[in-house]
Amino acid sequence: MQIPGEFVREQVTSVREKVDQLAGSVAETVAAERSKVSATGSQVGDFIREQRNAARVSLRELARVAGVSNPYLSQVERGLRKPSAEILASIARGLKISAETLYEQAGILDRRTGNPDTVAAIRADPSLSERHKAVLLELYETYVREHVASDPAAPKTPTPPRPTKESA
Repeated sequence: MQIPGEFVREQVTSVREKVDQLAGSVAETVAAERSKVSATGSQVGDFIREQRNAARVSLRELARVAGVSNPYLSQVERGLRKPSAEILASIARGLKISAETLYEQAGILDRRTGNPDTVAAIRADPSLSERHKAVLLELYETYVREHVASDPAAPKTPTPPRPTKESA
């Protein structure tokens, strides 16, 4: 027969072991999620910095135009903060690029169909306006979809959903 104090100690020890075990698995899951968020944040931050440098806009100027603080934008570029879709849209306006481009980089929107190099070339062409780039990308995607539909040997890649003007 067990003494009540020993029984309670055994139960407490058992519960502590279970809690420690669960805490360990939760900590691993949280660490993995943080790593994913950090990688995505870093990717979009690097892209914003590249676009800002290509446009020859200072960090301070972009922060002012986008309506965010200078330190916040710096943290976004370094991957320390993950901006909301609204902030990304403001930054895109400041960089004079489409919000869709930043949404793709941040993982909010699926990438377009077609050759990524072709899409990147259209987006990078400084002689095209954002409207012209959007029209060319739409035409390019249409041709890619038509080719896939007419050629049974072509790889079947689903077309990602297109955002509406209200969602972008």
